[in-house]
Amino acid sequence: MGNGITGVDHTLVGVRDLESGRAVYQRLGFTVTPRGSHIGWGTANYCIMFPNNYVELLGIVDASQFTAGLDDILAERGEGLIGMALQTADAGGSRVKLVDAGFDPSEVQDLSRNLELPDGTVQPSFRLVHLPADETAGVRTFLCQHLNREMVWRNDWIGHANGAHGLSSVAVVVNDPESLMEGMEKLFGPGTATTTDDCLAVHVGETTVFFVTATDLDLLYPDIDIQDEPAVPYIAAMGFHVANAADTARHLSAGNIVHHVGPDGGVRVPPEEACGVILEFAPPQQRSTGPLLGA
Repeated sequence: MGNGITGVDHTLVGVRDLESGRAVYQRLGFTVTPRGSHIGWGTANYCIMFPNNYVELLGIVDASQFTAGLDDILAERGEGLIGMALQTADAGGSRVKLVDAGFDPSEVQDLSRNLELPDGTVQPSFRLVHLPADETAGVRTFLCQHLNREMVWRNDWIGHANGAHGLSSVAVVVNDPESLMEGMEKLFGPGTATTTDDCLAVHVGETTVFFVTATDLDLLYPDIDIQDEPAVPYIAAMGFHVANAADTARHLSAGNIVHHVGPDGGVRVPPEEACGVILEFAPPQQRSTGPLLGA
């Protein structure tokens, strides 16, 4: 792939109350890691780990410290997906490549967090490179290099009761998906972006990022009432690989969680059940039937 990017590292879900957000995703059947707190910042997180990527639940625990704008996002848009991190093995090297490609990335930023394990606190560290929003379709995007992967990826964290075993897709609502094709291929490499009708699909490692219009999002989810839709652009949905979507549906039913089974067999959870995010669960062989099911 282009510019040293190897995939989607993780998505970020902004929540008003971190402990409540953790409880919501545990009820959905996700295994949630112990809490982490960013050193020198007023934010903390819980993570939902898969073998090659993860979801970060991000909340404010001390509003008097730096919050990276999360307080403004929550006030303006409420809870939901607020950004996406891209995988790189070399943040510095990727930054050089991005500059050479004509992007305007930030300097490399070092960040650590305290991860509160039962046998003591550890400090996983990261190197980040942020991209301007106008170079990433208005979506908050940054590159992330993990310096201590063994602290973050643990075997007892990657199994989930709902059957999810990977982040398969992310859906972004924009006004004109096709106009983004050139910029996405500039970022991720030639041939990574394809168009179908009004949808732009960008293949980023094992995850596909879909850019769709608000109208198409409504058509894709006719059984989900999307209330208080944020201003475009915004990230609306995440899809997950599962071995058997029927098993996922049974788990959700046992927890009295509202969900819908689509004609393609995919299981969809409305945003009011998942802190403002539409969730979709489907086996890989079913993902070609709908643009939010990945590719």
